[in-house]
Amino acid sequence: MARLSPLSRDAVADLDEDFAFFERTLGFVPNSLLTMARRPWLARGVIALSRGVYDPRGEVDLGLKRLIGHAASMAAGCLYCRAHTGTSAMRHGVPPEKLSALPDYRTSPLYSDAERVAIDFAFAAASQPNDVDDGLFQRLATHFDEDQIVEILGVVGLFGFFNRWNDSMATTLEPEPLAQAQDHLAATGWRAGKHAPQT
Repeated sequence: MARLSPLSRDAVADLDEDFAFFERTLGFVPNSLLTMARRPWLARGVIALSRGVYDPRGEVDLGLKRLIGHAASMAAGCLYCRAHTGTSAMRHGVPPEKLSALPDYRTSPLYSDAERVAIDFAFAAASQPNDVDDGLFQRLATHFDEDQIVEILGVVGLFGFFNRWNDSMATTLEPEPLAQAQDHLAATGWRAGKHAPQT
């Protein structure tokens, strides 16, 4: 059960323009932002960071960025963000079977060597304590240039915030990510847990 209820869209109509980014990329406004909207400047700051991380002018594929966010959320144990990143990954062209194979990314033929090292990096960077070492960073640099590495770490950093926010708030999952996660992530050990809607 959510520890704070999200505000209604009517209560935060002045954020409609800001929320449009999530409606375009995710298909709905997340409950996390509707909770955060109690402090509109905080919601706007997080939305600005999200826009920067997922700017289509970046060089790292937007689907891969969603998989990186998914891996970071797995490392953090955030079931809410896993449901969201899974939904968003599929909206950005990642096939459901590739998403379902993420726990086996090191051996799955669905993943390239570049994707494997990016996901290794996401798991290490999202771990507490941080587990990125020089060897991993060098492996990452064999597939991605410095600008692309900044994009990849930007995704991990963004989900560092979202993972902590949503796990601490026990944010309730919205219908679409809940259904997508039940369909495509249950076999990976995903469950709604404290993020399940109250009936």
